[in-house]
Amino acid sequence: MPPAPQAPGADSAPGARHPHRVVVAVFPDVDLLDVTGPAEVFALANRESGGRAGYGVRLAGPAAGPVRTSAGVRLLTDLPFEEVGTDVDTLLVPGAVDMTDAGPVARVDPGVVDWVRRTAPHTRRVASVCVGAHVLAAAGLLDGRTATTHWSTAAQLAADHPQVTVDPDPIFVRTDRGRLWTGAGISACLDLALALVAEDHGEDLALAVARQLVMYLKRQGGQSQFSVPLSRPPATRRDIDELRVWIAEHLDADLSAAALAARMCLSERHFARVFTQETGVGPAAYVESARVEAARRLLETTDCPLDRVAAAAGLGSPETLHRAFRRRLGTTPAAYRRRFRTHTV
Repeated sequence: MPPAPQAPGADSAPGARHPHRVVVAVFPDVDLLDVTGPAEVFALANRESGGRAGYGVRLAGPAAGPVRTSAGVRLLTDLPFEEVGTDVDTLLVPGAVDMTDAGPVARVDPGVVDWVRRTAPHTRRVASVCVGAHVLAAAGLLDGRTATTHWSTAAQLAADHPQVTVDPDPIFVRTDRGRLWTGAGISACLDLALALVAEDHGEDLALAVARQLVMYLKRQGGQSQFSVPLSRPPATRRDIDELRVWIAEHLDADLSAAALAARMCLSERHFARVFTQETGVGPAAYVESARVEAARRLLETTDCPLDRVAAAAGLGSPETLHRAFRRRLGTTPAAYRRRFRTHTV
């Protein structure tokens, strides 16, 4: 494969038919793929279009010079924030996280937030990548709108910004007539960038880029296919945690709310209230998530027919398995297996 030409910027290629000056915010510990993934998509769009796409990617940071990413790889900014100016077509805001005992917490740097708040009104569109949505929310750009972010920090985004409607499942969300975009976790930066290319130049070019990347132009389902829905923090009640373990070990048992309440020696109403308070979901939704999770693992690692997968996961029949996958993952068991089956040699 020949090397892709350098992506021309609006300032370096004034004669381009569709100049798109893309500015990506970079700062210490930024997720590396959040920055390089979209840049690669835009460079391939230039190559596949013979240079007519007109994307020029520039990295801007708090200061000019090297920036250490979360992967330890250093990026070199093209210019400091104060020199970006108002000639910006697309502003991309990636994210960074701090790891705590409770899990990842999105980092929100006040300096970056202030710059995004001042720069956004002068851009055609603003897009966040992964936990960069927390920066957009802190800048007030997502108030009254629906947004997504990495599934692991969606609860944080909702708690910190109750005026934002947080949907943790979509790969990306387009709002404000295409002026605001929020993308999901990490590799979804590629999906988001492809969608931006499709909006600018049509799906034929976006499909050509997707083929070069050996990926789907539009992947089926949402983040729930890739996240672990049962990775919830421990409950404050030990008996609820013990019940969760028991459920995982007895997926083919009677796991109705009535049966679980009887096991806990509680009334069904009181049990449902306590369980929901401790886990964030009702008993029926939790049990279905646990069963779908088990079915996912069997589809990924075995060649068992769907009736055996359904029985082992406690879903009873292929029809129930199919409905649960549609409801939870937005795809079918067969399509999920084709994509995620682990093959060994």
